[in-house]
Amino acid sequence: MWSSWGCSAVAGLLGALAACSAKLALGTDYLRDACEAAVWELGEGICDWVHLLLRLICMCTVFICNAVMWTLFAKALRLSSSSATATVTTTASNFVSSALLGKVLFGESRALLWWVGISITLCGLLLLHSASPPLGEKSAAKKES
Repeated sequence: MWSSWGCSAVAGLLGALAACSAKLALGTDYLRDACEAAVWELGEGICDWVHLLLRLICMCTVFICNAVMWTLFAKALRLSSSSATATVTTTASNFVSSALLGKVLFGESRALLWWVGISITLCGLLLLHSASPPLGEKSAAKKES
């Protein structure tokens, strides 16, 4: 059903979502500005309560995303032939997801050196996934020994 690669990639995405939720919950006024832009005709008084509710939802999202992320990461470690493969896949997925979410949600940009570094990481990840034997073959080899 789930592969090591899939669990690792989703775990990295959930880690990035947890970080974005924390930034929204504890950041300056991202949520208040969004509320004021969305309900400008109702007045600013309602945004005080909506802003507080959105911050509480974001804090809950941090804990939920982290819990599911660690569960999937542990599953990826169990399914993977190497802990390095699961760890690097989760980390690369987290970096790429963080960059995309940062651009979409906060308008952040990354320097060229960052993109060079993540490209090298992704090339190494490609080598790791192409060089490691599938889990079924490793289990069959252990049984024959």
